[in-house]
Amino acid sequence: MSGGPVRAAMVPITRRVRAYFAAVDRATEQPAVFDPGKHGAFALSSPPAPWLDLGWIDSFQRFCRTNTGALRAGAVGAAVGQFRGPLDAALEFDFREWGKLQMALACGSQHMNVLAPDPSADARPSGGTASGAIGVLGGSTASQIVVGVGVVDTFALGDLVAVDADYAGQTGYVGTGIAAAFVNDPADVNHDANYIRRVTFNVARVAGKTSTALLLAQPLLGGTPPAGASVQKVMAFVDREGGSYFQEWSGLFVAEEESGGRACFYYPRLRPSVGAAGMQREEPVEVVKPVVALGLRASFLALPYLDTNDGEWTVCYRSYFPAVAAGVY
Repeated sequence: MSGGPVRAAMVPITRRVRAYFAAVDRATEQPAVFDPGKHGAFALSSPPAPWLDLGWIDSFQRFCRTNTGALRAGAVGAAVGQFRGPLDAALEFDFREWGKLQMALACGSQHMNVLAPDPSADARPSGGTASGAIGVLGGSTASQIVVGVGVVDTFALGDLVAVDADYAGQTGYVGTGIAAAFVNDPADVNHDANYIRRVTFNVARVAGKTSTALLLAQPLLGGTPPAGASVQKVMAFVDREGGSYFQEWSGLFVAEEESGGRACFYYPRLRPSVGAAGMQREEPVEVVKPVVALGLRASFLALPYLDTNDGEWTVCYRSYFPAVAAGVY
């Protein structure tokens, strides 16, 4: 056997992939940026802001559907150059955990909070007329919602709550911090003052209370509630097959290092798409017969992003962080 340098640890070895998402600013269409130089070595349990950890995923598959063509010339039509066709890329995977954001991404359209109903409300599949909202007082933060003495007893430990502004007839994107829906006409949402809280991502669980405030288990994703916001109990989450609204998020997928380098796949702009087996499919994962866990199948279309370093359009970045002492090539 010939001598030479040892080519060690040049294979990324992993057991699973972890998913992180961050909201795209829908007003400017600006995605969240993952810079490998600044962010690449983060602890998987503590992603850098604004990335949100959505847990381990299964069956992660990427699809590059961008065609390449050849320029041909001469008597024999030999290839003398190449060109790329329209950018086209997609990916699919199964969320192993169910939560509001996982469900919203898997369904791809408006995702609804089922607000605590008014006792006299008509039954509706996405929740009927809601019980009265409670105003949020000054001094509230993303983790502490001030509602006042006595009023705080309206809520119990463990309650889910939605915190956002009243709907006042505005059109366009609605939802504090993260666009949750798009309203074309106030009549479409029945001029419902609670509509923004029906769709908002500002949802959290009550983990504690003071004499005047609710203490939340996790900070509201949209940050401090806006002036004039209100809070309501949430009974459940519901999504629908169909709908006119399209979610748009930045996605980051990291293969954990088992005994090798880290591989990261960054998609600046992802929108829901119909995958190979269709959207809104629950994938059963056997635990112990007859018990199965239900995974949420998610499929996405990658939208283009302009790399300002060289003016090239792209849909995905793949970065690799070699293990210590690994060969370079």
